[in-house]
Amino acid sequence: MKVKSLVHVAVMAALITLCAWITIPTVVPFTLQTFAIFLAVGILGGKLGSLSVLVYLLLGAVGLPVFSGFSGGIGRFAGVTGGYLIGFLLIPLVMWGAQTLFGKGPVVFVLSAALGLAVCYAFGTAWFVLMYAATSGPVGVVSALWSCVIPFLIPDALKLALALVLSRRLAPVMAKAAA
Repeated sequence: MKVKSLVHVAVMAALITLCAWITIPTVVPFTLQTFAIFLAVGILGGKLGSLSVLVYLLLGAVGLPVFSGFSGGIGRFAGVTGGYLIGFLLIPLVMWGAQTLFGKGPVVFVLSAALGLAVCYAFGTAWFVLMYAATSGPVGVVSALWSCVIPFLIPDALKLALALVLSRRLAPVMAKAAA
């Protein structure tokens, strides 16, 4: 891997971190992480975008305070929102797969990002239900969806749209700078 690619991955991991720190605390904190993930894939492509998310998660796992609320540590993955953290890696992987199969057009970007987000929601919500039941008592799937998914649908759609617009403008600039 070229040094420029490593720098781009590091910059996007840092952007995901910054977006994690912009938080509205709720049961599942509202952050801008998904925006940064969409942007990373839109600018760097699926492979390097996925690597950016992996670097971000590994930094958090070793204890650096990169997650929402300036927190970190492997314990965050075992908490009720740990499934969403893991799900963050599923988003760019789904997008990368779609780019590999169907190309990098805007329709592929939007549909694959929406599918990746749905996979993240599903994994994170299932994890939430299991971990919440283990720590606080049973919670229904419908109740979990109302707390953990429904409030995020419109904001995440807006983040996806903004990431599409910005990545379409920034990707050529980054490619030119990397040449």
